[in-house]
Amino acid sequence: MASSRPRDLQLNENGRLRHFLTIEGLSRDLLIRILDTAESFAALPGRPVKKVPLLRGRIITNLFFENSTRTRTTFELAAKLLSADVINFNIGTSATSKGETLLDTLRNIEAMHSDMFVVRHAQSGAAHFIAEHASPRVSVINAGDGRHAHPTQAMLDMFTIRKHKGDFTPLRVAIVGDVLHSRVARSQILALNTLGVSEVRVVGPRTLLPSDARSMGVHVFHDLAEGIRDVDVVIMLRLQNERMDGALLPSEHEYFRLYGLTDERLENAKPDAIVMHPGPMNRGIELDSAVADGPRSVILQQVSYGIAVRMAVLSMAMQSQADLEVEA
Repeated sequence: MASSRPRDLQLNENGRLRHFLTIEGLSRDLLIRILDTAESFAALPGRPVKKVPLLRGRIITNLFFENSTRTRTTFELAAKLLSADVINFNIGTSATSKGETLLDTLRNIEAMHSDMFVVRHAQSGAAHFIAEHASPRVSVINAGDGRHAHPTQAMLDMFTIRKHKGDFTPLRVAIVGDVLHSRVARSQILALNTLGVSEVRVVGPRTLLPSDARSMGVHVFHDLAEGIRDVDVVIMLRLQNERMDGALLPSEHEYFRLYGLTDERLENAKPDAIVMHPGPMNRGIELDSAVADGPRSVILQQVSYGIAVRMAVLSMAMQSQADLEVEA
């Protein structure tokens, strides 16, 4: 039986996750379901037999049009732990570098019988475009598109927060740094507000915060000490110099003087506050090494938890494909 087009591109008619393109529009219940599913996978990497057969016989293709080591590696490992076969598409030597259109590239890779595309692209909306034009039997996971969204990074950050803090509702969270150019920050803000935290703050110089920041459901601070005062979670962001147009900062040294996180400045947060960074981090610019390596840092845990969260998203999206196969 043919299935009609879902009203929401990300969900199938049974309310299952078909594509994972953005946090926007997803319910709190679905985000909690992702976190709960990730919890069931979190212990696997430490076991003698790490693999589970959930995606045996499935083919997952990593389409990384933009460089990334950490994200691509964790997606690849997540897929292999689920027993899927993985293809890493080498964009540097691909036909797209020779003038082939994105749509033609998509059609050619579909002809190789992939079941899922994990897409990273420098252009905002690229993953959404691919999802709209892909075969109904292919799921698309957004691994970061331009300044728009990075939903799996946001969800691994939410998983990290829940592991260390439990209930989201009483928490105050500060996101510090280059929010303007950060797709991660946008996804984090959406996820935090959907999960019902008490307060989300963004902290940084005016030149690195969106002009409409308040409309995103955050409180805006330009002073670091005030911005992290009494917060439970401090998320530091990388300065994305490659996305900046013009001189938005006097210097990196001046940025660290005003917004770099040190042990002394961290005293403004709650005594049990945790420090996060989606990576890659620049020591001595965004935060001091004493903080990055200190007892309140959970930066390495974020990387580990990323495997479980990406396993959750891959398995949940592939389940929606199983729904289609049953209907057919």
